[in-house]
Amino acid sequence: MMGHAGMAATAIRYLRSVGAPTAAAPTPPPARTPAARPSLRTVRDDERAPLDTAEFRSVLGHFASGVTIITAPGEPGPAGFACQSFASLSLDPPLVAFMAGRTSTTWPRLARAGVFCVNVLGAEQGGLCRAFAVSGADKFAGVHHTPAPVTGSPRLADVPAWIDCTIHAVHTGGDHLIVVGRVEALGTDPTAAQQGPLLFHRGTFGRLAP
Repeated sequence: MMGHAGMAATAIRYLRSVGAPTAAAPTPPPARTPAARPSLRTVRDDERAPLDTAEFRSVLGHFASGVTIITAPGEPGPAGFACQSFASLSLDPPLVAFMAGRTSTTWPRLARAGVFCVNVLGAEQGGLCRAFAVSGADKFAGVHHTPAPVTGSPRLADVPAWIDCTIHAVHTGGDHLIVVGRVEALGTDPTAAQQGPLLFHRGTFGRLAP
């Protein structure tokens, strides 16, 4: 417990801070109104860089990437979406990351599941990617899949590689969310891998030249 000397020193510091004579009895501080929580935002108008969005898309489209389908279990059925913005993040601990639009209707279902599986697509699976890029459709209709070994997330058939993850962290990044997953299991299909990767470049699918 605080001694008399400590209590006196605390009172004196308070009185000096409010400009009251040190001989006066301290008065309780006025009640503070809790500050309103700031609304979730991406960027204010006065923070925007003078960039044309069409030019931004065009320039960044020169960066070729692989293509994945991110899946998760759920009710009444599994969820999934096509995702180009996937990358490995850390070896120790084993982490991967992908970006989901903050307006995505599929992301909340993945968030509730708390787990996901990254299905890396092969060069012949452009049609599968297009099916999972459509909003509101039954994306899993006619698509064969089995549960990933740890999380039970849908592991799509005939994909060259898959990565089974639990959600490790989620960060805001402008109009997207940066989702970090901890890798629980992973594997490849050597036969499917022979077709090579499905690539996305300047708005179209491509493949590696033999």
